[in-house]
Amino acid sequence: MTTATAVAPRAKRSPRQRAQRIRMVQYGVLALLVVLAVLFIDGRAVTSTFFRPDMVQKALTQGLPFAFLNTVAYTAGAFAVGLLLGTVLALMRLSQVAPYRWLATIYIEFFRGVPAIIVLIAFSLMPLALPGLRIPFDPYGSVWLGLGLVSAAYMAETIRAGIQAVPKGQVEAARSLGMSSGLATRRIVLPQAFRIVTPPLTNEFVALTKDSSLVYVIGLTADAYDLTKYGRAMSNTYANITPLVIAGLSYLVVTLPLTFLVRKMEARQARSK
Repeated sequence: MTTATAVAPRAKRSPRQRAQRIRMVQYGVLALLVVLAVLFIDGRAVTSTFFRPDMVQKALTQGLPFAFLNTVAYTAGAFAVGLLLGTVLALMRLSQVAPYRWLATIYIEFFRGVPAIIVLIAFSLMPLALPGLRIPFDPYGSVWLGLGLVSAAYMAETIRAGIQAVPKGQVEAARSLGMSSGLATRRIVLPQAFRIVTPPLTNEFVALTKDSSLVYVIGLTADAYDLTKYGRAMSNTYANITPLVIAGLSYLVVTLPLTFLVRKMEARQARSK
């Protein structure tokens, strides 16, 4: 005669236990990667290639501050052009006049689909195709227009979303007080729309800061070098990549504070809803 033995059901782990187990696995993987890095990476070779002390000093003292200021100037000018043109395009997209909407849509789709580096090259070569053309403040003007035109296509969609997020009741109230459509847009709609889209526009400034590195493709004199161009030139001169690494890290001086600011603004907007 056989007797059946009852098997106790396996206890299920709680969500907290599963989360703890996942964290332990992640910590284990991280520890393994650290051990492998210590065993197989030659620290002296990495230091001499990417962080050579004498090259760090040269990079920081031989023109890096000017390259940093040029990068900020390229970014700020392109952002101003993009913000102004993007606002106009956003209003055109929302216009009741169909040709305005078509033109804005064509512009936005075109410049969102074309790489920014091609636009920069085109603007830098434009004086060759049109001998009488002189872009003001060149090469800054070429960079401002090239990056600004591309950035405007992205800002236009952001600003349009901000305008549409403004309650229509406020516009109707302004119109009932005798404001014209244009005046209501300038005094009521746009200020609130820009307050709404400030975080994404700040992200666009961060993206422009990194896109400014594309100016290395156009001819620049030494006093107009951006960070990337400066880092590459020094790396080629001294046959060491340390200056390029230092130039790349310099971008963090701009991008990290702005990224932190965006998170603060987004959290504040979330709490106010």
